[in-house]
Amino acid sequence: MGEYAGAPGGLTQVRVFLGKGGVGKTTCAAATALGLAEAGASTLLISTDPTPSLSHIFELEGHQQERDVAPQLRVSELGLEDVRRMWDEQFGREVYAVFSAFVDIPYGTFVEFMTSVLPGLNEEFMVDHIRRLALQRTHRHVVWDTAPLGQTLALLAMPSLLAEHLRMAPRVYSHLRTSGEGRESIMDVLRRWSALAGQCMEFLAREVRFSLVVIPEALAVRQVDGVLEELARHGLGVDRVIVNNVIMTRDSEFLARKADEQRVQLEALRARFAGLPLVEVPLFPHEIRGMARLREIAAALGRGAEASG
Repeated sequence: MGEYAGAPGGLTQVRVFLGKGGVGKTTCAAATALGLAEAGASTLLISTDPTPSLSHIFELEGHQQERDVAPQLRVSELGLEDVRRMWDEQFGREVYAVFSAFVDIPYGTFVEFMTSVLPGLNEEFMVDHIRRLALQRTHRHVVWDTAPLGQTLALLAMPSLLAEHLRMAPRVYSHLRTSGEGRESIMDVLRRWSALAGQCMEFLAREVRFSLVVIPEALAVRQVDGVLEELARHGLGVDRVIVNNVIMTRDSEFLARKADEQRVQLEALRARFAGLPLVEVPLFPHEIRGMARLREIAAALGRGAEASG
């Protein structure tokens, strides 16, 4: 396990929740984190959603970025300003040195542009941030509620691709300006940037567990393959599937018809993920907000994991 192994008190375990919008991945992530914390393990729950909802789910007042919400459970919601700070600390100067060889743009303007409009940049910094948290071992578990990683993975691969293109176009490369610090060559900068991106990719592949959240509806099930293909393109995969909002009762004609429709999709998912744990979480008759209702989801996730194990 390399640099992540052998720490006193055990290894930090990182769980990422993936899924299309509206399937309940934030709820599942929050319930999982609460369950881990109430089992006695120090847990950090992180959201990088552009419209974070953890405060709503935990019924928290105010706009604190990070807070303790229960014994052993800390919640962190990171926004655009945090992304810009991470850019400046980890990636910004390296990337700016490359792009400033092509265009003349002030660094502050460049950072604002990149962090505002480039898809997936938020999660790219979070991969490195969470990798560093795992190395620090401050928490036993880190639970990350995020968007699908396709755009992020493409960004992590970008420095290597750009370096390869420059090697193939030596006449273009020979006319690029050097970076400001020590007249370092652009290829040297790209190598440093690639090394950092490579560390993040290795971390995702070796140290992170991916849970895919889906609902038993035809469109959602069809979208699953797209998420899996993006992961597989970079040598990643899921190790657990959570099917949310499953109708468990047939107490009315309406529910019976919906349950029959869901059964077709559930069978398709079981066939698609044969050999993987597939956990079914029931559809509840109320909105999931607050500790008591999150515990219901945590209990369902636990029962499902035991049954599928």
